[in-house]
Amino acid sequence: MKRPKVDSSEFQAKVSRRALLLGGVQLGFMGLLGLRMRQLQVEQADQYRLLAEENRINIRLIPPARGEIFDRNGITLARNQPSYRINIVREDAGDIDDVVHRLSSLVTLEDEDITRALAEMKRSAPFLPVTFADHVSWEEVSRVAVNAPALPGVTPEVGLSRQYPMGKDFAHVVGYVGPVSDYDLSKIENPDPLLRIPRFQIGKVGIEAKHEAELRGSAGTKRVEVNSVGRVMRELDRQEGLQGQDLQLTIDQKLQSYIQARLGEESAAAIVMDCQNGDLLAVCSAPTFDPNQFVTGISVANYQELTDNKYRPLAAKSVQGTYPPGSTFKMITALAALEDGLISSEDTVWCPGHLEVSDRKFHCWKRAGHGHMNLNKALRESCDVYFYELALELGIDRISAMSEKLGLGHRHDLPLSGIASGLNPTREWKEQVRGQNWVPGDTVNVSIGQGFVLASPLQLAVMTARLASGKSLDPRVVKSVNGVETPRVDAPSLGLNENNLRQVRRAMFDVSNNRRGTAYGSRIIDDAARLAGKTGTSQVRNITAAERAAGVTRNEDLPWERRDHALFVNFAPMEDPKIAVAVVVEHGGGGSKAAAPIARDITLQALFDGDPPLEAYPSRDRRKIKEQQDRLRVLMPDRDGNRGDART
Repeated sequence: MKRPKVDSSEFQAKVSRRALLLGGVQLGFMGLLGLRMRQLQVEQADQYRLLAEENRINIRLIPPARGEIFDRNGITLARNQPSYRINIVREDAGDIDDVVHRLSSLVTLEDEDITRALAEMKRSAPFLPVTFADHVSWEEVSRVAVNAPALPGVTPEVGLSRQYPMGKDFAHVVGYVGPVSDYDLSKIENPDPLLRIPRFQIGKVGIEAKHEAELRGSAGTKRVEVNSVGRVMRELDRQEGLQGQDLQLTIDQKLQSYIQARLGEESAAAIVMDCQNGDLLAVCSAPTFDPNQFVTGISVANYQELTDNKYRPLAAKSVQGTYPPGSTFKMITALAALEDGLISSEDTVWCPGHLEVSDRKFHCWKRAGHGHMNLNKALRESCDVYFYELALELGIDRISAMSEKLGLGHRHDLPLSGIASGLNPTREWKEQVRGQNWVPGDTVNVSIGQGFVLASPLQLAVMTARLASGKSLDPRVVKSVNGVETPRVDAPSLGLNENNLRQVRRAMFDVSNNRRGTAYGSRIIDDAARLAGKTGTSQVRNITAAERAAGVTRNEDLPWERRDHALFVNFAPMEDPKIAVAVVVEHGGGGSKAAAPIARDITLQALFDGDPPLEAYPSRDRRKIKEQQDRLRVLMPDRDGNRGDART
């Protein structure tokens, strides 16, 4: 059978189209393959090279240098210093017991450190170094280096460690660092890999803890070559991290150190605040402790000594402690009455020594009474009955509102540990917390700073600064971060009548400058530095009717824990207030005897930026003050932290 003729041109066209299609598909496939090969071999070469070498190249973190902390004048409060440690590699050491015995003759090794290191060595690979001695001196490192041939596997190592040159003076403000614990890690959702480096340190309390993120910095990296079992053979390269940011505080180191020396071993607290911008110039609690002990690892015995001390040296009383403010609260009651128009400066109240409210006697501190009292005299001589009468007319709502306006019951936003809110009691608070209705006797107690009301020394300083300035000042403790000033908003007016504020300030001035004032014995006679203040004495025990009848027991005759707290607040100078001061002496007795003299000395030190001229004191005090200045000067550190005979 004969095949039909095929059109050769049509056939060739079909073949050409198929060939082109097939060739295009092949070409496209080859192109994609080429692009993928280029991506793998060129663009992703480093990534796959790293994957291929992961069994011999490790990337390790390099801890950054921690940011330093300075006072307002640039004096160092927290710095980094070289720290030496002694490590032992088990596989190189041979007989561990023998090496440790030889090492202990050259370096001080505590039994607990040896036990810990040996336990860590058993858990670790034999080629990994284990620290047997940390924070050793250069002399000890030198002895180890000289005896290196007799100490196989022993290697000295240098790093950075935190040091606080001012020691105990800034322990409650700056705080301290310590090794990262499991508890620290449990509080962080996504921990920085840095925190898992053995013996890496972070802030535990104070500024160190609250500004941890800024102070810590960013880790560097280094690439090291390791063999099949993980032993480091050599370092290939490294990239240093970023140092933490430096902080500058508003605190004045010289003033802070003076106050700590002045408070001594008293259980006390003091705050100095700038009346113009709210900067905290000093934040002191006593007694205190050496934060350097915590960096190196405080011993059980030393820690127990701190915790067993009834004066609570670990507590930052200046911001954490809350106390009945006593008569320092009377300015609040007075202002509330003046603002409400209930009284004028000439209105008087008769004080017979007590006031009966709801079948209960509320006593004045002066048993025989003060007689006729107006506002100025009542504040000057601290008459309780005057304020009882005001309180019954005012009611707790208006007193509470004024207390809040002046900063009580408010937790101030500062980067310090455990800042207390205090207590500005209201009707609603008592009903919710105590399940009881507010009664007139509660208002009477609050009017003189007793009863439910509680305030910290920080809150009392804020209250005083607001009274002095008429502005709603807020405290600030961090001045700048890496040289950049922290934001500060101009304080708005309190919205109080200036004439009313002036009356209260004048009465506070008379407390210290009128012969009948409760703090006349702690006056300043330099006209350019005269202070306006208020004493306070807050009870910590109930006085029974039987005790009153027989005579109230003197504070000096009571156990320390049952004595009254002593308080004093002031601002100065009277005509142009620059600073506000609050002092609380726990169980110190009367505010005029225990707290006012301390506050006066602090005020003069702040205004004169050092020891004031003796002429600023009454003549009868000058010899005692000169002896005190000489004694305290030895206790205070210089710019480098040297004290006493160690000064250069």
